[in-house]
Amino acid sequence: MRARMRGCLIGAIVAGGLFVLVVAVLMRVSGTAPPYRKPAETPAAPRAEVIEEKRLDARRLELTLRSPALEGTTKVRLLLPERWDSRTGWPVLWLLHGGLDDHTSWTARTDVGALTRGDGLMVVMPDGGGCGSYSDWWNGGAGGPPRWETYHLRELLPLLESRYRAGKERVIAGYSMGGQGAMLYAAKGGFKAAASFSGAVHILGPGVPQAVMAGTTIGCPGTDWKRVWGDPDAQRAIWRAHNPYDQAGKLRGVRLYVAAGGGDLVEDLAARAARAFAGRLRELGIPVTTHFYRGGHNHTFWQRELRHAYPMLKRALS
Repeated sequence: MRARMRGCLIGAIVAGGLFVLVVAVLMRVSGTAPPYRKPAETPAAPRAEVIEEKRLDARRLELTLRSPALEGTTKVRLLLPERWDSRTGWPVLWLLHGGLDDHTSWTARTDVGALTRGDGLMVVMPDGGGCGSYSDWWNGGAGGPPRWETYHLRELLPLLESRYRAGKERVIAGYSMGGQGAMLYAAKGGFKAAASFSGAVHILGPGVPQAVMAGTTIGCPGTDWKRVWGDPDAQRAIWRAHNPYDQAGKLRGVRLYVAAGGGDLVEDLAARAARAFAGRLRELGIPVTTHFYRGGHNHTFWQRELRHAYPMLKRALS
């Protein structure tokens, strides 16, 4: 039952970055230029604040952050490479969790620690909320928190580079809700490869909006599910902006892996979305490696798929 509830959160991810441009215009007055005035400084964007560092063992480092984008605290777990403090610029593997899970799920329920040991890369496992969908929520058009995409890409990512020795060579993977997030974040740029395991990679496919509704209700009790992206008909453009299927053209040049199983209600839904997404990529002439199999919506298969995708992800970092 828990696997089914988690699968209902096959939700999705990513919305864009915001840039501010200030243009100074000099005007002539009576044929002479005005005296020089120092341009007004653009206020710095708010930054996430580290409020706790906790070393769990030789490789696991857990951070507690205060995020302006979330207007609250959140956590991220890191798997550090050996001799981490000997250099900067470590290549990075981001792993995103699914609905009802959190930043501990990958290390608690898979062998990612053993898989990556000795490979000279940092693994980043951020919290994405029980029903966060790796998105900046619409909130009835008002915006505001939670802004998960802004937190991950505009606050956490630069913090890891400036303070925790992460480099700019990055790949990303995720399961269920995190599979959608992985593809959406990769479509924003900055990731050389992306993998989705049982992900919601076509959120406008048959039955998926209803799964998002159910998943939000289960993962965040009392939360109106339309806060995430609005109504799938009335706010169609917002849904499409968060739908990997509709954003597929932005994945050109990214190495891609898409996997899904079949045999239970949730995984059958994920498989239909994955097949549609892979078909769309191929229509656009974008290469993708796929793996379709018999298996349910759970960590047994997500661990296996990470092992299948890992050689490709690692090659993309070299």
